[in-house]
Amino acid sequence: MTGPEQQWREALSEGRLVFQRSRASGTVFFPPRITEPGTGDGDWEWVEAPSPATVYSVTVIPSRAGRATAVALVDFDGGGRMMGNVVGIDAESVAIGMRVDVFVDRTGDAPRVQFDATRAAR
Repeated sequence: MTGPEQQWREALSEGRLVFQRSRASGTVFFPPRITEPGTGDGDWEWVEAPSPATVYSVTVIPSRAGRATAVALVDFDGGGRMMGNVVGIDAESVAIGMRVDVFVDRTGDAPRVQFDATRAAR
């Protein structure tokens, strides 16, 4: 059997974003690890990450070559938090509290999680 990070990467390569959830407490956690943070409980399961999510913080990275990039830390409904690029709107328009849809971009060398702001109004 492979470790949690490898399992997470395999799900990502299939276009699925999954988080771990403790069976005992129901706590959702990311990044992948062997045990639940804080308790050390090793009885957990994989669950699909919910979408949409809410922008918790955002950093706009300017570019000399073109458009700026928005990198956001988002909170998922039901638990879990992660970073990724926000696409679909100008980087300067991304705001804290904005709802974004989550998707796995598999067009490059490795799959990556991105947040789509064009379908955010829900």
